[in-house]
Formats: sequence, structure tokens, C-alpha cells
Amino acid sequence: MVPRPNRYLNRWERSKAGRAPAVPGERGPAPMSAGYAAGMARRFDFIRTARLVMRRWRDADREPYAAMNADPEVMRYFPAPLDRAASDASVDRIEEFFDAQGFGLWAVEVASTGEFIGFTGLNPMPGGVPGAGGIEVGWRLARRAWHHGYATEAAVAAVDVGLGGAGLDQIWSMTAVLNQPSQSVMRRLGMTLDTHFDHPRIPAGHPLRPHVAYRLRRPEWTRTKSAPAAQHGEQDQHDGDPGEYAVTDHDGEREMPLGRG
Repeated sequence: MVPRPNRYLNRWERSKAGRAPAVPGERGPAPMSAGYAAGMARRFDFIRTARLVMRRWRDADREPYAAMNADPEVMRYFPAPLDRAASDASVDRIEEFFDAQGFGLWAVEVASTGEFIGFTGLNPMPGGVPGAGGIEVGWRLARRAWHHGYATEAAVAAVDVGLGGAGLDQIWSMTAVLNQPSQSVMRRLGMTLDTHFDHPRIPAGHPLRPHVAYRLRRPEWTRTKSAPAAQHGEQDQHDGDPGEYAVTDHDGEREMPLGRG
């Protein structure tokens, strides 16, 4: 069953002054710049779901994010874990995309504790794959955050922003064929399998080279919003495996993306 976005109290929030309403203990984003306001109709710096806060990145996020990226289990769909320099560079690129597009890969924290647990959001599809040039939804969560349904909850909110707020026509997601937990989350978002392909940046014969691409178009998303909401228990049985999602590297290509949680 596909959860309705409003089940999670999604609040991709924007005021005319460019500030999101604050929640207890949360300082609102800075006012949007004149450059942004001139180039875009909206920006989405803050999302509040039933259990999560999705927001712009802070310097305090870098240390736990680096620890997550150094965990071999979290990074098992990558060629290798990321060192601190590569992890910090990925945060910089995420923030640059936010500044340019008004949305991106939000830092995710548990609302009740303020604990940083990873990211979920929207990012460009790389070249050479189905959907190249479009926008994909992806996520990566620390191991302690697995098996709570957080990946699905946050991804529902991200898709709601993309198709409902930012006006995208469709959203993609891709992962290795072997990554069945990732595909389960994609299906719960209402996405359908679009194609199988061999990832061009993974060597021939590598077990993770075979990939799948899922897609959700806006008319399909509109229909899923009226579908009965899924229960958290159903989500928790499936999601929570690592959300391996490679952010862009310095040349705008992805860091050899091997999977998505």
C-alpha cells in the first residue's frame, strides 16, 4: 500500500518572506537571496513529517555524516567507504544544489530527539543512464535508523515536494538489481519499474553492474495520494537497509553509484 503524503503531515513550507515556520527547538532558514528569488518561484529548505525534520545542512552534521559514510555496512553498495574529506565535499555539493534549485538532499533528524540520521531528497540523475538529466529521489540512513520506516516516510515527503511543490513532471530512482530493499521502498512510493540497464560506470562482470530504474509520473502520483495509507508496521518490515545514494562528484558525475536504500 502507498502512504498518502498528508498522512505524514508533510509541510514543505515557504512564506512570502522566504522563511519556513519554526518548530520547537528549530531555527528557521535564512531569508532567501535576491538571486534565488529572481530565478525561482519557490525554495524548500524545511520539511516536517510526523516523526522527522528534513532541513538544510549544518556544520554539526558533518561529523555524524562522515561516520555514517565510513561505515562499511552503510556503504556496502559503494566500491569503498568515504573518507572525511570526500564526505565533507559531498555536503558542500548538496548545499550548492539547494542554492541553485531550491530543493535537494535534506539532512534528516528525528523530530523528538534532534538526532541526525542521514539524508533523503532529490538530486539530478547522472548522464548515461535512463532518465539522465531528470531528478531522482534517494536516501542514505545510519544503521541505527534502519527498520523504523524512516526512509519511506522521508521519501514520501521528498516526492511530494518534487511533484507537488516544485512542479516536476516525473521523478526517477535507480539501484542495483540485487538491492531488493531499495526497490521495495520505491514501490511503496508508487513508483513502477521502467527499465533494466547496465550501469555504464560499473565494470562488466561486476555483480552490481545490472541496475533497474523506477519512475513516478505526476498523474500516477496524484492517484496514489488517494490510496489508503500504509501502516508503519508494514513499512518497518522492509525499509531500513542502507540508503546507498551517491552524490555528485566534482565534475557533476556521481561517485559510481552502486545502489540505493
